[in-house]
Amino acid sequence: MIPHTLQITLSVAVICYFIIILYYLKRKMLELKYTLVWLAAGVVMGVMIYFPELLVSFVRMFGIESNMNGLYILCIAFIFMILMTLTSIASRQQFKIKTLIQELGMMEKRIRELEDELRDGKNCG
Repeated sequence: MIPHTLQITLSVAVICYFIIILYYLKRKMLELKYTLVWLAAGVVMGVMIYFPELLVSFVRMFGIESNMNGLYILCIAFIFMILMTLTSIASRQQFKIKTLIQELGMMEKRIRELEDELRDGKNCG
């Protein structure tokens, strides 16, 4: 069981966490699809505050010796999930940037060719 004062303190921290995430979303510092990962993390934190027995069940299910070890494993797993999500996003953005650079290069080449054709047409006429 979590002491009542700690539960209140953690609840305030999670509420502040949500306020920061929603502030970033409102200011367009985060896109909605990326914000969902952080909101999911906040929901899990909130659930763990009010239902700590879920952590105990998790620890027992996997045969972990200590509740704290289980909490650390859960935190590390969540961090890995967030890192994989962010890595996936960064990879997709890198692919899009590469494609845009290639398209821009082709367009610049085409513009130069058209300018050369115009220049040659004016010189002949």
